[in-house]
Amino acid sequence: MALDIETRDQLISTIRRFVSERLRPIEDQVSENDEVPAEIVQEMRELGLFGVSIPTEYGGLGLNMEEECLLMFEMGRTSPAFRSVFGTNVGIGSQGIVMHGRQDQKEEWLPKLATGEAIASFALTEPEAGSDAASLKTTAVRDGDEYVINGTKRYITNAAKASMFTLMARTDPSTPGAKGVSAFICPADAPGISLGKSEKKMGQQGAHICDVIFDNARIPASSLLGETEGKGFMTAMQVLERGRLHISAVCVGVAERLVEDATNYAAERKQFGVPIGNHQLVQAMLADCKTEAYAARCMVLDAARRRDAGEDVGTESSCCKYFASEMVGRVADKAVQIFGGAGYVADYGVERFYRDVRIFRIYEGTSQIQQMIIGRNMIRAASES
Repeated sequence: MALDIETRDQLISTIRRFVSERLRPIEDQVSENDEVPAEIVQEMRELGLFGVSIPTEYGGLGLNMEEECLLMFEMGRTSPAFRSVFGTNVGIGSQGIVMHGRQDQKEEWLPKLATGEAIASFALTEPEAGSDAASLKTTAVRDGDEYVINGTKRYITNAAKASMFTLMARTDPSTPGAKGVSAFICPADAPGISLGKSEKKMGQQGAHICDVIFDNARIPASSLLGETEGKGFMTAMQVLERGRLHISAVCVGVAERLVEDATNYAAERKQFGVPIGNHQLVQAMLADCKTEAYAARCMVLDAARRRDAGEDVGTESSCCKYFASEMVGRVADKAVQIFGGAGYVADYGVERFYRDVRIFRIYEGTSQIQQMIIGRNMIRAASES
């Protein structure tokens, strides 16, 4: 349900102040310590950020897609690591329950996820199944009133802090591909679950990923998400489709932050006796950045509004993810160029953003996967018309 305009604007203004006054001043600290301070996490809980997309009847904010994207435009204007703190609760970790969970599952988990009391994580990727999600090898074998889980999940965001995993596992080994995959709500403290070491990453210090190992892990049969087996791949794809708009909005926010920083630097930094922003080639780079960020913002809002209106936006969400994630990489590159030598050193933070945004082209569907989805859907639509 959409908020009234006044309430929506107040919420956005509150998050904008939070980003400006609380998050941006400690970006370097978070990067150096590889940790978001506990008091910041608590403030995120109090602001309701963990429950942005969770329905109000379970204690969340219940924002529609457009409102969520407007909020992520603001959260994108600081280090992406901050958003990752609550990102899995808002998106891939919780939305499977929102979309397909049984009533008892919603009542058990959604209130805790909305407040941040519990952290959700999305366990899909494996050592041999990333982009090709339908080829996953983790198995879930029914044994009386339990499922026995075996396999390894890789690069799982927030796994070390997770209270539960939205887990994708193969329940029917005789059925290859997507149809043999089921989704589970897997308690993180189930016997037989262990974690690998936290990975040292290129960027987004403060956000953590690691392997999750299932070694004869036993979970109750009631942990099956929904009513029947074999629906896991469909659940994963629907969750990722929604998540692509969320990530696209974050990309827009980061790009707008970089445009602002690069413009301010170009107006102040002098070479040849004048601000470098007076030189047409610098202006051209700024113009490219502004134009691309604006185009991505328009794409995201259009797709979000269409989704809220009930349209199928599978193609459009992939278009947004593909364009916005590639766009923010180009903007970050030009921002480093505008800053020159200062952009290559850590003092100004531009090089940090350059590293941070590289992952956007990879997770929740690589750019190449988005191209395949877009092209496939176009041909399918033409064949059916």
